[in-house]
Amino acid sequence: MKYYNPIITGCNPDPSICRAGEDYYVVTSTFEYFPGIPIYHSRNLVNWELRGYCLEDASALALDGCAASGGVYAPTIRYHEGTFFVTSTNVTDKGNFIIHTKDLEKGWSKPVWVKQGGIDPSLFFDDDGKVYYTTSLCPDGENVEIWVSEVNPYTGEMLSEARLLSKGCGGKNPEAPHLYKIDGTYYLMLAEGGTEYCHSETIQRAKQVYGPYEPCPHNPIVTHRDQTRDNIHCIGHGDLVEDQNGNWWMVCLGIRTCSKFQLDLLLHNLGRETFLAPVRWEDGWPVVGKEGHVETLTEAVLPGCVQAEEGTADIAQADGNDFYDDFSSEIMSLHYNYIRNPKNGRYIRDVKNKRLVLHGSDVTLNETASPVWIGVRQKAFEMEADVTVGLSEAAEGARAGLTAYYNENYHYEIYLTEKAGRMFVALAKKVHDIFVETDAVEIGDASAVTLRIRTGRDTYTFSYSTDGENYHVLGSGATAGLCTEGTMTMTFTGVYLAMFAERGTAYFENLQITEKKGEK
Repeated sequence: MKYYNPIITGCNPDPSICRAGEDYYVVTSTFEYFPGIPIYHSRNLVNWELRGYCLEDASALALDGCAASGGVYAPTIRYHEGTFFVTSTNVTDKGNFIIHTKDLEKGWSKPVWVKQGGIDPSLFFDDDGKVYYTTSLCPDGENVEIWVSEVNPYTGEMLSEARLLSKGCGGKNPEAPHLYKIDGTYYLMLAEGGTEYCHSETIQRAKQVYGPYEPCPHNPIVTHRDQTRDNIHCIGHGDLVEDQNGNWWMVCLGIRTCSKFQLDLLLHNLGRETFLAPVRWEDGWPVVGKEGHVETLTEAVLPGCVQAEEGTADIAQADGNDFYDDFSSEIMSLHYNYIRNPKNGRYIRDVKNKRLVLHGSDVTLNETASPVWIGVRQKAFEMEADVTVGLSEAAEGARAGLTAYYNENYHYEIYLTEKAGRMFVALAKKVHDIFVETDAVEIGDASAVTLRIRTGRDTYTFSYSTDGENYHVLGSGATAGLCTEGTMTMTFTGVYLAMFAERGTAYFENLQITEKKGEK
């Protein structure tokens, strides 16, 4: 069976995976977005359904004042004796924590905090009942190392002093430590080289949990740092799982650069996504993908799939990237996120009129705060987002519309605004410390306008329609302005397509986001 990478599109980095019987679960990082830590479910490792979030209220996920790309880092999920455990770091709050549940439908426990410092925590349940907690730590302020302690996973109590486990295999910033015990041997797998274009995954093994560990002779076991296979880069931060058939797999993060023809133009706007590679074992060491590389189209024996007859080209298709909401249900889609902790009472689903009503505040998209904003991840390069918008109540300078949003310093938006009692459709851009309204057209007495964002590898195009049929291009913005590589601080997220309101009340009807099929 063949499948396409990435398996979970849009900003879904730092994946961790576990198996419960024939069910697989993946969690990913969410940074300043709320709710925190999505949990995806699959039976075949390719088709993933968003089942919910591990952190669903402000008491569990404090994000007020969270800097862009702060918040929740690198979760790990494990399943042990009927209980799911997730550990992660909220760098904006108290640091490392653990949550657990026996029933995903009933929600998660409150976080218990772990004194061990560092980031990228992971849990390992050994055969003797001991539970080990590993983190990536920088004890001297200069050198990043892997430290380990024994913990009680239900209380977070450290049952031993933390001790040095590894300094890595020679790459900078050893992080994302995961311990495994396979056929009686302990393995320590790490991400090294930094999460940018030198990213890689290494592995070591030992006879005892505390080592000493010997490195794999063909480290790194997966990396794309020296080549541009399928225009996939930054492969690393992996986690291993064995399926019910005895086959092994790695999930890892990677990026797809938005440059189509200039393969040396290293820019990405979709964020770091989740990729899948088969793993085979040789001489007690893992061989990942195609000799250490991850491919867009991969052939492997997927669990839970009926394999095609020999010679046929059966392909397991991942779930689509389209999204639609006509606001006829009282329940918000799980795919919606907010920036930091949303303010109650400002997001109203008017089911009777099939509208989403946003009560905008004075907080704008340019601030490190919680604007009235609700969006979904951009999951493909070529997409089209449409929504009909009307201003119900507006003060001077009110704005309501659609935004292509990376963070408070990088976003483009098309919106309705009132100036001197007259209604306009306008386009604004924020890049670095420059914010400017670049285009505006008066629309007369139109009560509502349909706004459109067309995304592309090179350009975002912004259009409007007063009749829902004939669209007029208002302006455009370079995709490069929403790419991670151009940001003025270290960032780890991707673009969202979102509705927003500022300094007024607006209603939204028929949000539709559609992938324009083309190159994967």
